[in-house]
Amino acid sequence: MNNLQALVRPNIFRLKPYSSARDEFTGKAGIFLDANENPYGSLNRYPDPYQRELKAKLAAYKGVNPANIFIGNGSDEVIDLAFRIFCRPGQDKALSFSPSYGMYDVAADINDTELIKLPLRDDFQIDTAALSPYFNDECLKLIFICSPNNPTGNCMNAADIDYILQNFKGIVLIDEAYIDFSEEISWNQRILDYPNLIVSQTFSKAWGLAAARVGTAYMNADLLHFFNKVKAPYNVSQVNQEVAMDALDDLATYEQNRTAILQEKKRLKAALKALNFVRQIYPSDANFFLVEVNNANELYQQLIERKIIIRNRHKLVNNCIRITIGKPEENQALIKALQGLQAEMMV
Repeated sequence: MNNLQALVRPNIFRLKPYSSARDEFTGKAGIFLDANENPYGSLNRYPDPYQRELKAKLAAYKGVNPANIFIGNGSDEVIDLAFRIFCRPGQDKALSFSPSYGMYDVAADINDTELIKLPLRDDFQIDTAALSPYFNDECLKLIFICSPNNPTGNCMNAADIDYILQNFKGIVLIDEAYIDFSEEISWNQRILDYPNLIVSQTFSKAWGLAAARVGTAYMNADLLHFFNKVKAPYNVSQVNQEVAMDALDDLATYEQNRTAILQEKKRLKAALKALNFVRQIYPSDANFFLVEVNNANELYQQLIERKIIIRNRHKLVNNCIRITIGKPEENQALIKALQGLQAEMMV
């Protein structure tokens, strides 16, 4: 990237990263007396700081060069590092769309960065006409695009994303936490076309590893250089790396669970359509629905009383709830509860 020095914070550009013992010797054989580790135990050694084995497996599955992959402590680390690398505290700005994932706001506040929140259109797509004037702001360094979006569930129009990547001089981070549930092609296939593109994904959703905290990001090698400079030396534990590799070695289970979720999604949608207090079910490319109801606050409390916990998104989208697709028996319990509430209303 020709303008990379102008985008990266000056102190980060000059930063000399910490050099760990595993940076200086990367082999696996020998007597290790270099890292002040305890010689006893099964988890006594520091993990590979660059997760090479995991990246190799992931690269083969995703069709991306390992040299273009970053592994993070959840995709939230990727978001935080983007602020830390590109946004000077108290000076630079980032932009996201509303409604969207709340961690962009939190990470911006932590990093003392103004976050511009541009409302999505009524169809939850990007208003490029409203966005384009911001391209002239030299302090705007970073744009976040959540696709499929949370909490709305929809993918953003590809033409709009292309327009942003072609016209914005800063960094565009596409958050694809839910892409594995979608039929859309990941933007990680375009990272070599757009040097300002970062695509983040996660093992938390479709892979069922939310507790393991393993996030991924795809970008050109020049950008990846700075992520490796700024990250903690051992940011992903050996245990979590191995859990992710085990998942990649068992693609049959992954596909079976993903297919089951998508089948249950169709069943749940049909049941929701039959409820008279459901006003709208928004299109979803994810493993959840955003649903407009008559009274989101009341419905949320009524389901809690029945020990069914959904997400009340009323403060973000008027009278909307977000429902995650569960196991068949969990979805059936929800359907039964909702049908019971409808029957009570009709009495």
